[in-house]
Amino acid sequence: MFLSVFDMFKVGVGPSSSHTMGPMVAAARFLDLMRASPFEFHGLKGSLHGSLAFTGVGHATDRAAILGLAGFLPDSYDHDKAEAALAAIAETHTVSPEGLPELKFDPKTDLIFDYDHNLPGHANGMVLMATDAQGDVILRQVYYSIGGGFVLTEEELAEGKATDEGDPVPYPFKSAAEMLEMANASGKSIAEMKRENEISRGCAVSFAKGTARIWEVMNGCIERGLVTDGILPGGLSVRRRAKGIHDALQAERGMNLNAPHTINDWMSVYAMAVNEENAAGGQVVTAPTNGAAGTLPAVIRYYLDHVPGASESHIEDFLLTAAAIGGLVKFNASISGAEAGCQAEVGSASAMAAAGLCAVMGGTPEQVENAAEIALEHHLGMTCDPVKGLVQVPCIERNGLAAIKAVSAASLALRGDGQHFVPLDACIETMRQTGHDMHEKYKETSLGGLAVNVPNC
Repeated sequence: MFLSVFDMFKVGVGPSSSHTMGPMVAAARFLDLMRASPFEFHGLKGSLHGSLAFTGVGHATDRAAILGLAGFLPDSYDHDKAEAALAAIAETHTVSPEGLPELKFDPKTDLIFDYDHNLPGHANGMVLMATDAQGDVILRQVYYSIGGGFVLTEEELAEGKATDEGDPVPYPFKSAAEMLEMANASGKSIAEMKRENEISRGCAVSFAKGTARIWEVMNGCIERGLVTDGILPGGLSVRRRAKGIHDALQAERGMNLNAPHTINDWMSVYAMAVNEENAAGGQVVTAPTNGAAGTLPAVIRYYLDHVPGASESHIEDFLLTAAAIGGLVKFNASISGAEAGCQAEVGSASAMAAAGLCAVMGGTPEQVENAAEIALEHHLGMTCDPVKGLVQVPCIERNGLAAIKAVSAASLALRGDGQHFVPLDACIETMRQTGHDMHEKYKETSLGGLAVNVPNC
């Protein structure tokens, strides 16, 4: 099984990887399908289903789909250009993507939120259509945004498209048990095996540059969040708090006022900074999703800023180890809140961060696996119930608490010898089963939990 670091950690735009980035990617794929078609197109239509409909407005799904059909992509997203494009589309009721003629598209009538008809493949489904001069549909494709910005067509989903397509890799582990067996047989760390897998399909220099950029974007997101205040968009009037907390923490330094537990505030504020940026539609890195994007960067910053002997040279090993764990979760369960609740997003992020921290602090492969298991186990059953469909409450604070759990899990694992009662594979399978059994109203539909018990206006 192979899932690249650059698949797990994708540079994109907030507030949601599955509801914002995914639909934008799906629209881009549909434009490519149109460009390869012999038909003459005159217009576009689309419909959003399941969770993409129920929480689509709060997650900016309609905005993302519109911009995607206009030719925008998550990794090259420009906010000012996007705003100008949206204004032009609203006025002209047309889009003009590169390589295609001007196409009729009125977002108010041509992009439908279908709350009544779920698509069979996944909770995050959308249909994109192209029409001829008479308005008849002549090209149609169903897409599923399956979490973390990953998108599959209905045909790809039905075929069981795997994450290990391509040339074989040296260490193709599909489970934590296989990962540990290969580590023991080879004498290599999880990061070393993962690095060899990556380089076997690419270039060592390009890989190093790519991982450096991932951390650069993550850290830049933290820094922006720590200096920006104000009210987050969406109508809940949620205040940005990261700047105020960070300012207070800095002011307290050197004053001998800090209780030991203040370190938790540092972890939380790094995570909250990222998720406030995400909620504002800023540039983030999926880790493994946008809704969980703050946890892993927060733990890296905790390591760099607060752990004696920490070095930026270890960040690549952190990311490699975390991606290996994230790949196992995605391959054997899910990283999609719409599919398995927030245990699949923040729980996975905490497990990835715990594994990465344990690795760079000298943990053995067995201790790394244990750290990931501890963190994931104590997120089992967590629902995804965003108030008003916005990635704000409880998502922002939740990332901070997940970072704290990740550090605690890594510390506990390092205190042991790697032997433990519940294997990571069993925990991942439990998460899958729990997500399957979880009521739909607790899976990113905003139809249950906090979303209905907290006033939305």
